[in-house]
Amino acid sequence: MRIIVLRSARRAIADGIQFYEDQESGLGAYFLDSIMADIRSLKIYAGVHQVFDDRYYRMTCRTFPCSIYYRIENSDVKVYAVLDDRRDPEWIRSRLN
Repeated sequence: MRIIVLRSARRAIADGIQFYEDQESGLGAYFLDSIMADIRSLKIYAGVHQVFDDRYYRMTCRTFPCSIYYRIENSDVKVYAVLDDRRDPEWIRSRLN
């Protein structure tokens, strides 16, 4: 099973890195390491997570208040977004459309 992080998710991760780095030096790198560990875990756990909006699996991140939205297509896991859980659910839906 291959994991593909799409451009939209990479942009969201970059935004998160910048946000956390602005909070405290080094926190952005910790955010990246944590998110990437969660994404790598999809090799084992893809498909067991809650379904969001009837289209995406939603994996809650272990360390930061965000979720990873992904789909399983053929034998690939495609990560579409990494979004802040504190946002309005309608905003999250609009980002996923």
